[in-house]
Amino acid sequence: MRTLCLNADEAGLKTAGSILQQGGLVAFPTETVYGLGADATNPTAVARIYTAKQRPSFNPLIAHVGSLEEARRQGLFSPLAEALAEAFWPGPLTLVLPISLTATVCDLARAGQPSVALRVPAHPIALALIQAAGRPLAAPSANRSGRLSPVSHGDVLTGLDGVIDAVLTGETCRIGVESTIIACLDGQPRLLRPGGLARESIETVISRPLAEAQPGVVQSPGMLASHYAPRALLRLEATHLLPHEAGLDFGCSFRCFDRNCQPVLDLSPSGDLHEAAANLFAFLHLLDRQNFSCIAVAPIPKRGLGEAINDRLQRAAAPRG
Repeated sequence: MRTLCLNADEAGLKTAGSILQQGGLVAFPTETVYGLGADATNPTAVARIYTAKQRPSFNPLIAHVGSLEEARRQGLFSPLAEALAEAFWPGPLTLVLPISLTATVCDLARAGQPSVALRVPAHPIALALIQAAGRPLAAPSANRSGRLSPVSHGDVLTGLDGVIDAVLTGETCRIGVESTIIACLDGQPRLLRPGGLARESIETVISRPLAEAQPGVVQSPGMLASHYAPRALLRLEATHLLPHEAGLDFGCSFRCFDRNCQPVLDLSPSGDLHEAAANLFAFLHLLDRQNFSCIAVAPIPKRGLGEAINDRLQRAAAPRG
């Protein structure tokens, strides 16, 4: 099977929508990373996502919908969840909510849990595809499970060419890290995964600190200890390069002779965390293609989007099963 590359025009979106309606898989751009879409109401289609990604079936998927109105059909919104949706949708925020009696997202997409993860993406191609398909789209990142998330259609094809039905072409994803995931299940919003929306922005809206995820409970994507990994090993908090290492720098912290002798990419020479987040997966992909056994990563502040960047790096550097 050849993976179709479709332009995101009227004809391409019509073809992609038809593929999804027939139970196929279509990768598409969002403002965060490329997603691998399937009809979230069709368990056979959702099963194809798990197979294509080689993903554990206990790991839930995010259902992408076109509006808050459609999200209300799928999940039960508390006042706090409503406030977050009103403030940040469309955008890089996923809400995990109790499942509604009117929900159509299938049990397999929810990994058998009595909750559903929902997002309204802020990307015109993603929203147009949801409309063309006419149903919620289960859409994890369009990569092999545990590997680097894709931020371009070329990244998608590197890992999934010939495995999925189609990919919609588009510009490199603007934010570059996955959505922030908040659980609104027990009266206390919990941060399950830091992402493209900073913790501080969320806490301003809800006027309280976010609680942390419950240890050992997988309620959403991105909670496995080892995830987002390149083939190369990562050495975090590095202040210099060792022989035979590539470098992922931040704020020009590596010494000049390191940068001259070995390949180094700087996430943001000026120390801008938004720029660093946007470049994270793209730069890791570039360095990983050079077949180094290890990538040294400079320290990155943990404030704002730095929390999400450090989360991805720590999971990428975790021991692999």
